[in-house]
Amino acid sequence: MFASLFAARLRSFLKLSIGTDFGFNKTAPKTEVMKRILISTAAAAIIMLSSCDTQPEAYFFADKVKAEIGEDVLFFNGSYNATDYEWDFGDGTYSNAYEPAHAYNASGIFTVVLTAYTGSGNIDRSYLDIEVLSPTMLEIEVLEYYDQYPVGGASVILYPTERDWDNETNAIVEGFTNASGKVVFTNLQSRVYFVDVWHSTHNNYTLRDEDVGFIRTDQLEKNQLNQFTAWVDYTGTKGTAIRDRKQLVPLKSRTVSATVKK
Repeated sequence: MFASLFAARLRSFLKLSIGTDFGFNKTAPKTEVMKRILISTAAAAIIMLSSCDTQPEAYFFADKVKAEIGEDVLFFNGSYNATDYEWDFGDGTYSNAYEPAHAYNASGIFTVVLTAYTGSGNIDRSYLDIEVLSPTMLEIEVLEYYDQYPVGGASVILYPTERDWDNETNAIVEGFTNASGKVVFTNLQSRVYFVDVWHSTHNNYTLRDEDVGFIRTDQLEKNQLNQFTAWVDYTGTKGTAIRDRKQLVPLKSRTVSATVKK
């Protein structure tokens, strides 16, 4: 008796549920009810799947927005809901790395574009401008003081202070002049430098004793090509095969202000 009563109440509950919760007619055939239930279930599944197809959100930042030519810029990816990435650095180069580094070989303003993709093909983009500047450079031209001819093959060393020049300590960089008597140093600081020039038949040691201005540059302008003329004396055949600060010529009481190129 108990089983019969339970079965009757179960049938009543199912009819009530079908009629009230789903809006179906209580007396509708079972096949029709099941059909409607299946349709409703499929529609709900489609809605759920659609909601799972989220849009990506592209975002990034860089460790610097101003850089010099040849200097690495590091990019940090803060995107959401993305699986793949494409970086356009604005100079014709690209990367698919998650967080790339990039160095530019020309000056200018470059717009970096990060495109973030989902597996279903949805995309979003983020943008950032990077300003690339020329490095601070110094072009030194080595000329003989009297006849003002260029001295090629001369060793040129930059020192940070006059004392370092005198003691030959803490040299920053060394370069050698080309056939035109010129050498260019790059990636320097915006500061004053002291210039040591030596050649087997020329140097600027006597000139330094006469006036420190012969070896001292002006403060370099940042991100510019600075120029300095390094005057030297001809020391003749008594020159040595190595740098020798004792290799001097008689003092001439010359001044930098009186030095003008012909």
